[in-house]
Amino acid sequence: MIRETRCPRLRIRIVFGDNEMMGPGKAELLERIDATGSIAAAGRQMGMSYKRAWMLIETLNDMFSEPVVESSRGGPGGGGAVLTGTGRRVLELYRAFEADAVEAGAPHLDALLALLRDIPHGK
Repeated sequence: MIRETRCPRLRIRIVFGDNEMMGPGKAELLERIDATGSIAAAGRQMGMSYKRAWMLIETLNDMFSEPVVESSRGGPGGGGAVLTGTGRRVLELYRAFEADAVEAGAPHLDALLALLRDIPHGK
């Protein structure tokens, strides 16, 4: 049988407390806010409601000693959102942690892949 090419992914969630977590979804939301300048646009790009995106940002802002995102209300000139210095640092540290985990875990993932059952092509 031909072994399908499999590419395992790590999805790292750091749990600080019951309702205090940082994971790939929040990291992506921060990156998209940084790119778009908008919580609403970032949420839309992720298929997330505006309310859900706002709730996640509020959670992050409450978790850290300083806000990670600052926003301004809409109006004639439109509103917007920007990552703060703390937000950029949180994102940078999370992505660095992720990269280190991928590098350190690569031999273990390779060993796990070698133990997987072969799957016939097309299934």
